[in-house]
Amino acid sequence: MKLFVGLGNPGAKYAQNRHNVGFMALDRIAADHGFAPWRAKFQGQLSEGRLGSEKVMLLKPATFMNLSGQSVGEAMRFFKLDSTNVVVFHDEIDLAPAKVRVKSGGGHAGHNGLRSLHQHIGPHYDRVRLGVGHPGHKDRVPGYVLSDFAKADQDWLDDVLRGISDGAPLLAEGDGPKFLNAVALRVAPPRSSTSPKPKQAQPAKPAPETPDTPDDRSPLQKLADRFR
Repeated sequence: MKLFVGLGNPGAKYAQNRHNVGFMALDRIAADHGFAPWRAKFQGQLSEGRLGSEKVMLLKPATFMNLSGQSVGEAMRFFKLDSTNVVVFHDEIDLAPAKVRVKSGGGHAGHNGLRSLHQHIGPHYDRVRLGVGHPGHKDRVPGYVLSDFAKADQDWLDDVLRGISDGAPLLAEGDGPKFLNAVALRVAPPRSSTSPKPKQAQPAKPAPETPDTPDDRSPLQKLADRFR
């Protein structure tokens, strides 16, 4: 069994925040793959279903970002899971918008949700880092991540979420590279040439042959014709 965790803050006020892109990812997976309705459980919202051959639990902690680890730790203990069975979807300011990366273990880099997870379950879980871009100065980060995505972001955001849903079964199987490829196919699909192919030059048709006709002129006539 896998536990997919999306990080965010509960309530309509935060629903479209950059900080809530982890919630958005799980909502798209649940909707596209026929998961059970969300229900209150483990200090959060839980949904269960299957991705390929894997049973997967989706969890959106309702403890607010800074206490996410409480909810995740409770779910892990109930299902008797190791932290290596946990995949966390979270916003990442150190990645450009629309960039997605997969990482196993490591530090929390100041992310309050990851910091809480480290405290409750340790650092040995997988992460799907969802790039939202950086505001340019560290003092602006809190306001930036707690602001809604701009209208100009909607197209790439939709592509990223669709790609995550497409690749979710591969992620559940532990195939990070193929998962990232599924995302890339949505975000930057291969270009198809729409220009017509140049027409191949047709070989010139040979001039029709003319049958030889006998020259029955007299020698004097031939000489006269040369000087005409």
